[in-house]
Amino acid sequence: MTAPALQTVERPGTAGGPVAHGGHTWAEARRLAFDCASPLGPEHVPLAGATGRTLAADVVALQEMPHYASSAMDGWTVSGEGPWAMTEPGRALRSGEASPVVTGGVIPPGTQSVLRVESGRVETGADGQAMLMLGDGASPGEPRPGQHIRKSGEEAAAGEVLIPAGTTLNPAHIALAAVAGFDQLTVRGKPLVKMLVTGSEVVTARIPAPGQVRDAFGPQLSTVIQMLGGVPGPLVRIGDSYEEWLTALGASEAPMGQWPDVIVTTGGTGRSGADHFRNAVAALGGRLLIDGIAMRPGHPAALAKLPNGRFVVGLPGNPLAALMALFTVGGPLLAALGHQPLPGISRVPCGTTIDPHRAPTRLMPFRWVNGLANPAHHTGPGMMRGLATADGVMAVPSRGVQLGEPVPAFALPWRPQLQPPLPGNLIRGD
Repeated sequence: MTAPALQTVERPGTAGGPVAHGGHTWAEARRLAFDCASPLGPEHVPLAGATGRTLAADVVALQEMPHYASSAMDGWTVSGEGPWAMTEPGRALRSGEASPVVTGGVIPPGTQSVLRVESGRVETGADGQAMLMLGDGASPGEPRPGQHIRKSGEEAAAGEVLIPAGTTLNPAHIALAAVAGFDQLTVRGKPLVKMLVTGSEVVTARIPAPGQVRDAFGPQLSTVIQMLGGVPGPLVRIGDSYEEWLTALGASEAPMGQWPDVIVTTGGTGRSGADHFRNAVAALGGRLLIDGIAMRPGHPAALAKLPNGRFVVGLPGNPLAALMALFTVGGPLLAALGHQPLPGISRVPCGTTIDPHRAPTRLMPFRWVNGLANPAHHTGPGMMRGLATADGVMAVPSRGVQLGEPVPAFALPWRPQLQPPLPGNLIRGD
């Protein structure tokens, strides 16, 4: 099967001509990945899934809160002066009458106050009538008018804004919405991400044999997607054939509302006959927005858009290269779709001299040493050891840097602050 030719896009700021492989700089790729997407529309989510989401519409009290007057104590509802003749629960009271009530119970009409259970006792009169009397535990003046009664509407009036739009929802917000009678909330959209892990040599358990590799993506990709602001969807594993690629990408065609907003693929972005990212995207009528980035590692990364409006982020197959590409392209894309700003870039003082390199940008995981950013060891494209202990990533220009020179850097999703530790790694005690 021959795939149609891919469409390319013009490089921003140029007068024409397709983008060559690796034609986008690292900074251009970040900006383009952010600018190519618009924030998703609002969606309705159940209360149980709303924590951490951003409210898109005010939560307004549907009725008074509480919506009925209730007792704040176990005891008796009373009317008038005591002693009080006991009557059945829930019936309207006349002066001189009382009825039992529990905490949260409805206050019947005619009630003037609630006498708590510790303050009263029930006795039987000569005529057999049960009578409520003040007990020895009653305070002077008890019961006072309105005492121990929770009035309807004392927390909120009907129509009052309980939680304003734009609020990041915490568990207390969820509880408030539940008390107010909501089953779901309208929140800002977050991108649903399908993950496509490729490679017939990939194994998911035990020590790999020669020619095999353990799956470095499956155990962590969903978590990283979530940290970057996406909603992890299905993770699909396929081999290396073009037909498998085409089927897996085409399987994203589903009724509206069930499509993933983004598909993240691993591997297949190279230029050999065994790499099918571009051909599969072309066969589906997609177009490339980014076709390679002038950076190391991760330069074969790609970003495409399908006719249905969904994005496809193509990551290289090597684990470190893939994550550097995901942070460069996937992070900004997910931020734009999810109503978030472009992730920031800071400057950190470099802890060593770094020689010039032919790559326009080198993404180098670093660790803080005495307040300086020192390149981590074990950071080859297929290695994860260096990144596992890193505090951030430096974007080193091709000219290199000098000791102490500020270098652009970005935080890792699991280490969101790019700040060196306190001098001496001080540990505060109690």
